[in-house]
Amino acid sequence: MRKPTLADRLTWQCASLLLSYPDEHRLGTAAELLAHLSSPAAQQFSHTMTAIRAAGPLRAAQDYVATFDLRRRCTLYLTYWTAGDTRNRGAAMLAFAAAYRAAGVPPPAGEAPDHLPVALEFAATVDPVAGRRLLAGHRVPIEVLHTALCDMSSPYAPTVAAVLTTLPTPSTADLQRAQRLAAEGPPAEAVGLAPFTLTVPPRRASRGAI
Repeated sequence: MRKPTLADRLTWQCASLLLSYPDEHRLGTAAELLAHLSSPAAQQFSHTMTAIRAAGPLRAAQDYVATFDLRRRCTLYLTYWTAGDTRNRGAAMLAFAAAYRAAGVPPPAGEAPDHLPVALEFAATVDPVAGRRLLAGHRVPIEVLHTALCDMSSPYAPTVAAVLTTLPTPSTADLQRAQRLAAEGPPAEAVGLAPFTLTVPPRRASRGAI
């Protein structure tokens, strides 16, 4: 796996801001980052940002919740697609938390560690190598998210597409798995999860990343 570049890190940071709950501070910071990005990533992010700002604060917030909180296929929680409602999800969540601790930062207090904006900010600002490894290891869930957003013509789809360009090219098996998950849903198992107690998607205690 190649070493992350500065362009990768700028892409991850901008995507983290745009995929977080929308507010003017995040949009302003993303706009500043865009000045340092070249096409096509800059165009993809500009599409998302223009749509969010055109909607206005109230409508943008409503659209965000309707997209990411109320649609399972659009969840930003990456382990939902790899582990679903199974006992394995707790271990999958712990893997994210362990990666953060190994890099010298605590897991986020107000958000699940597998939340895509959290993982993106970690990759951008803390440990690009470990962060890219986490993202690449969950490329299939990101592909499922991208497909779901494209299917609903969401303005967030180009931002997720920009993230995918920073990751290794998917194999045929990866693409087939993404298609299968999109059609059939994640693994399911009627057991309790430990150490986390989650709904699907998990309840959001706050909107911030790391």
